Amino acid sequence: MVLYFAAMLTIGFVYSKRSNSSTKQYFAGGRGVGPWLTALSAEASDMSGWLLMGLPGVAYFTGAVDPMWTAIGLALGTYLNWKLVARRLRRYSVVAGDAITIPDFFSKRFHDDRNIVSTIAALIILVFFCVYVGSCFVTVGKLFSTLFGWDYHLTMVIGAAIVFAYTIIGGYLSVVVTDFIQGLLMFFALAVVFIGSVASAGGIDNTVAFLKGIPGFLDGTHVATPILNDAGEQIVKAGQAMFGAPADYGIITIISMLAWGLGYFGMPQVLVRFLSIRSSEEIKKSRIIATTWCVISLACGVCIGLVGRAMMPTQFATQAAAENIFIVVSQALLPSFMCGIVVSGIFAASMSSSSSYMIIGASAVGENIFRGLLHRKATDRQVMMVARITLLVMFIFGIVVAFDQNSSIFQVVSYAWAGLGASFGPLMLTSLYWRRTNKYGAIAGMLSGTATVLIWHNLVKPLGGIFAIYELLPAFIVSLLFIVVVSLLTPAPSAEVLHEFDHYLDDPDDRHVDDDLVAAEIAAGEKRSQI
Repeated sequence: MVLYFAAMLTIGFVYSKRSNSSTKQYFAGGRGVGPWLTALSAEASDMSGWLLMGLPGVAYFTGAVDPMWTAIGLALGTYLNWKLVARRLRRYSVVAGDAITIPDFFSKRFHDDRNIVSTIAALIILVFFCVYVGSCFVTVGKLFSTLFGWDYHLTMVIGAAIVFAYTIIGGYLSVVVTDFIQGLLMFFALAVVFIGSVASAGGIDNTVAFLKGIPGFLDGTHVATPILNDAGEQIVKAGQAMFGAPADYGIITIISMLAWGLGYFGMPQVLVRFLSIRSSEEIKKSRIIATTWCVISLACGVCIGLVGRAMMPTQFATQAAAENIFIVVSQALLPSFMCGIVVSGIFAASMSSSSSYMIIGASAVGENIFRGLLHRKATDRQVMMVARITLLVMFIFGIVVAFDQNSSIFQVVSYAWAGLGASFGPLMLTSLYWRRTNKYGAIAGMLSGTATVLIWHNLVKPLGGIFAIYELLPAFIVSLLFIVVVSLLTPAPSAEVLHEFDHYLDDPDDRHVDDDLVAAEIAAGEKRSQI
């Protein structure tokens, strides 16, 4: 594991000179990232420690139904995002002033000279990404606490410091390369532990027979119900974990879990990969790689939690504790050196995600708030200095969020996922597919999506029944309605904006951007509009 940490830091130093040459290199890798790096880095940054700890933990504690429907939703969302958004965003971002961040794209897409759109987008990213970073640091602390018995808080801070170091030094390129390595390592870790756990549990037939004995554990429409004591821990009698009658898992709950897939349309850590790929012509290859990785990895993650219950039926008394099942199974099954490689996959997942969140949050503040709003003549050096200060703030805030070691990774991630998905998902789709979308609709959509997530999660969802649906779905619908209604009630976009929309897919080769040609094309479009 020490060797692994050293390798990640080395990558940061290797790419530091190139990354620090300009903001375009630091925040988007100079738009020169290949299809394999793009695909695996997108998936690794997206899944985080949630895939290796949060998802198996839910499967272990309450059975297959919750993580299964979530995984299906995420797999569909991954494919549709690459299919519907990736190519269009890559090309439109070039035409719209060579945008290198998601807030930058929204602002330039609507020709918002006052940068109100990008400022709001940047602030939303900063808020929810700080929560996301905290969830990754929780993973790091739980990993070392479970693996070595070390103090949770100390190891959480040390792990967070390693992530902070290579992110601040190497910028986007170091993040993408390390994400690629970590994506491979996560895939390997999941496959090895899944195969080993099935063998250890006595084979597939014995495992399935044991799990069927738990009421509702393998049912697709019911959820297992652990019987808890007053302390919220599962009761164990005669060496057996106690379960009550399974609870119904109705259509509303299934829709809630499938709705996780909607979040992809608004995830900046994935969308920025679409901006940075070398050419839109390589996106099809990336889509195949990313979707394959996603489906296999999600399936292994769910199965590890299920098989882990058959291997260690009374090991964990709460869902938060059950999120350590991957680590404990790895220790039980593998030789020490192999275990070190596999559990490095957990740290890899946390590193890849938290570094992506931090670099995107830093780019949002440096590029979109500082240069876009406060100091328009700022140099690249000044922007990168502000970005690094932002990285420090996010690092500190993430540690504060992660200080409670009883935090459930699954719950923390679901909240931030809903916030980002509802704020940016509907706007991304309408920006790419509906020419009438204007900046007023964009602002209304982002604010309404964020507000609905906060209100629904804290005030409406506790009412239960149909209102218990995952907040992402109602917030996504509300945001979409606000975009459409406000855009129709306010002035139409300018002729220049409409011309860009009508022609952004025309150019077959978007490898390089020629600012003079773009300006000439825009001028010609204005002239044709006047005629």
